[in-house]
Parts: sequence; C-alpha cells; structure tokens
Amino acid sequence: MDFEIGKIRTTHGLKGELKVFPTTDDPKRFDQLKNKQVYVVQERQTGKYTIQTVRYQKDLVLIKFKELDDIDQAAKLRSGVIKIDKSLAVPLEDDEFYLKDLYGMQVVTDTGETLGELTDIMFTGANNVYVVEPAVTAPGKKKKDILIPHTKQCILDIDIPAKQMLVHIPKGLLD
Repeated sequence: MDFEIGKIRTTHGLKGELKVFPTTDDPKRFDQLKNKQVYVVQERQTGKYTIQTVRYQKDLVLIKFKELDDIDQAAKLRSGVIKIDKSLAVPLEDDEFYLKDLYGMQVVTDTGETLGELTDIMFTGANNVYVVEPAVTAPGKKKKDILIPHTKQCILDIDIPAKQMLVHIPKGLLD
C-alpha cells in the first residue's frame, strides 16, 4: 500500500455504495481500478476490497466494493482511507511527482529562510495547500503551522531527490 487515492466520507444508498473524496489529481483514474484490489485503512486495521463499480457525483466518487452488500457493511468503512499498491499507480510524466513524496520535505524560501517541514497536504477545490511545521518559533510563542497554497506564485521548485521545496512567500501570508 503505497498510494492514497481517496478518503471515504459516508455511505450512499442501501446496497453498500460509498462516497469517496478523491485525493488523486485525476478522479477519473478510479475507472481504471474496476475489478482491482485496493486497501481501506482505518485506525488500526486494514482490509482488502475489490472495486466493482465507479460513478461520479459532483466532486465525489461513488464506489461499490464486491465484498459489501448493504449499508450496514459499508458504514463500517466510514472515514477510511483508500490506498493502492505502486503497481496500480499512474506512471509519472516529466516534472510530475507523487504527493506522498512531498511529506517530510524541507521548505525553504527564495530569500534563504528555512520555514520547516511539510507535514500535511490539505485538498481544497481550487488547489492543494501545504501544511508546514515551523522549524523555529520564538520563545514563549505557540508553534503555528504555515499554510502555503500550491500556486505558481508560491511554489517555485520541488526537488524530490533533495527532499526540498523552494517557495516564495507573498507579503502578508505569514501574518
């Protein structure tokens, strides 16, 4: 299980269908996973399921697993994370990267200041937002995460081998 592709929100209907928020760049890639096995990871357990059907509803993907027949079975998977093996991942083009490769990156500004480590990614409708845990905080101040939108103006370079992201911080973003 290498790649997260979605987060289960809730059930849909009575026959075991699930509403999934896609965490992949191309939600239509779920079509390629029909009849493939995926993993649903919950707090302390992982289950293996086969995708039977895929439908789309606004910004969500409706998935039916072969192993689930009713709403009660499906409800047990609420809040689970859907992951796939690397063998099912979409091949990368030049200048592309997997989101999982960003976690743990050092984030540095174009002025040479080390902001901290990228610890999370927020998936919003417009663009992803990178959550950076500050490297240094002033004495007596509470550590406050830095939120950086993935826009051309803010993200200047992502160096996967060096585990470093170069960013430009517009005036007022850190206030």
